Amino acid sequence: MNLIDNISDRIKVAMKARDQITLDTLRSIKKELLEARTAKGSGGVVSADDEMKILVKMVKQRRDSAAIYVEQGRADMSAQETAEAEIISQFLPAQLSTEQLESKVKAIIAQTGAASIKEMGKVMGLATKQLAGKADGKDISAAVRRLLS
Repeated sequence: MNLIDNISDRIKVAMKARDQITLDTLRSIKKELLEARTAKGSGGVVSADDEMKILVKMVKQRRDSAAIYVEQGRADMSAQETAEAEIISQFLPAQLSTEQLESKVKAIIAQTGAASIKEMGKVMGLATKQLAGKADGKDISAAVRRLLS
């Protein structure tokens, strides 16, 4: 079952359960995926990698918004954004722990032969491709910087 079909089924369940936050979040995911499918040059198909990029982007947007709401003292809005981020995260692969991330980054550094912080760009390019959806970009960058220093 592809992601859009899975989300459509989950929308039906959320509608029956009258879970408005889940329903709204699932509808927004479906909207983004359908827009990507109908975008110019897509050919009516969205690859699994593109689906993952869309979901990661949506989670990041929700978490950033939640942080802004916390700064402004809007706990109610922050809680909603956090809940939406958690719902979207259910469709992403499990996130790597710090130890797992570090071991993967070490392997990528060995693979590229990078020896100094000057070669961080080369490592980051490969790391972000291999670890897409499994770790946050900030965490990957911090691990690469720490290991190359």
